[in-house]
Amino acid sequence: MTATEEIIERSKDPAVRDRAVLHVRKPTLKVFRPAKPDGSAVLVLPGGGYQRVVLDKEGDETAMRLARAGVTAAVLVYRLPEDGWEAGRDAPLQDAQRAMRLLRSDRVATSLDAKRIGVLGFSAGGHLAAALALDGARRTYGDVDAADVTSARPDFAALIYAAYLGGAGSPALLRGTGAARDLIAAVDRDTQPIFLLHAADDTTVPVESSVRMYQALKAAGVPAELHVFPEGGHGFGIARAAGKPVEVWPDLFLRWGRARGMFR
Repeated sequence: MTATEEIIERSKDPAVRDRAVLHVRKPTLKVFRPAKPDGSAVLVLPGGGYQRVVLDKEGDETAMRLARAGVTAAVLVYRLPEDGWEAGRDAPLQDAQRAMRLLRSDRVATSLDAKRIGVLGFSAGGHLAAALALDGARRTYGDVDAADVTSARPDFAALIYAAYLGGAGSPALLRGTGAARDLIAAVDRDTQPIFLLHAADDTTVPVESSVRMYQALKAAGVPAELHVFPEGGHGFGIARAAGKPVEVWPDLFLRWGRARGMFR
């Protein structure tokens, strides 16, 4: 890999941060520990179309919101598939699997309940979260240390305006040998509970993608919850949802998790 990692600021408002990382050289996991942790944890996967990784609105801001509710949150800055990695389009999944194993083995945060660790992803990060949930048992790398004997399968997943679920739409995923996996078709009765959220006016990722995933989950008898808001567009994260009905989405997710015994 010859590209240089770079952090860019996309916001034109000096009071609002909207940073993104290009050409991630080394994956990083940033942990936000609550003042009163409830023992649960969520791996947060920001979006960026697999061309970049968004840091603020879908990363740190989401983690801070979860931490205020007692949930340990870990934001993963993952490698991107077109940056020349030997693993190709599996590079982000390798990083997500490793991050989940580190969380479950108490390597990055202590006193976590290994049966209450989930994943939440936005857009391309939502695709990565779905891949971790539905394809995460596939071995994509050799063991690094003892943490890799633990499971990379999340106990629950949240897909926020998730992209490419049907296996199409991302050039970064479609290049190379074979077709990208249809994750909707991968749903079966053993799939973990999944929370989905989308805006009907999303012109980047059609809401039908989340609807199809929900339908597949219900057909398989998997506990699932879908929220569709009339407006919000794409990429609202936390900051851009402010003042709109969709800003309640973190509360909906936390309520859903508590109802399923994942959060306390």
